[in-house]
Amino acid sequence: MNEVTERFTGRSADYQQYRERYDTGLLLPRFRAWCGLTPQWTIADIGAGTGMLADVFLANGNRVLAVEPNAEMRAACAMLHGGDQRLQVVAGTAEASTLREQSIDLISMGRSFHWFDVDRAMEEFRRILSPNGWIVSVTLSRDQAGSEANVAVHEMLSSLSEGPTVHQMALAKYARLQQFLVRDYHCEEITCSMKLTEAELIGILRSFSHTPLPPDPRFSDMQRGAREIFAHHALGGRITLQTRYRINAGRLACKT
Repeated sequence: MNEVTERFTGRSADYQQYRERYDTGLLLPRFRAWCGLTPQWTIADIGAGTGMLADVFLANGNRVLAVEPNAEMRAACAMLHGGDQRLQVVAGTAEASTLREQSIDLISMGRSFHWFDVDRAMEEFRRILSPNGWIVSVTLSRDQAGSEANVAVHEMLSSLSEGPTVHQMALAKYARLQQFLVRDYHCEEITCSMKLTEAELIGILRSFSHTPLPPDPRFSDMQRGAREIFAHHALGGRITLQTRYRINAGRLACKT
């Protein structure tokens, strides 16, 4: 897991500042309706990063265990949530969370599931979940197509990074979710968009796990490419990129 974990070292500041936030008003009504979510539930946010998906559950009044393997991300999460006694930052992975058996009512995963060893992670989830516990997965990401600006960003990243490989790997893993969430399964996709300044566009690109960082010479090529794309596609000082929510929720099969 070390290579995967270290992908986000040096990116936590950009991640926190520039990544798009999850919409609490969009997600919480679905979790309440689909899962019966109440403020009394204990949540394990796996691959929590800086705590963006954890924030959704904190807004609902839940206790959240933010499980994150990357030390830099854990430190950022702890700093950003300093003083909130409902959130506990935990050094752990999806495959070895360190959490107590049957102690969790709902497991949440944001933009992290595609890094998991899926089969081992599901074994760990079964261990830590209460017998009727839930698993939810929420991704909010830039579409590869959808607009000329989206296509331009995708083509630029394809030439400079392993982004397409990571994307295909992610799709293959998310496609397996329904194999595991065999009880009370829900799935919804919602299209949306984000409007970015030039600095925000470059910042969000720096936050991606697969893009080059200094001293990699491709880093300056990425910045130059982003500025060219922005100059060509921006209107009123902002570029619009199409994005998509993918929300999955369900429960594992009953233990035999």
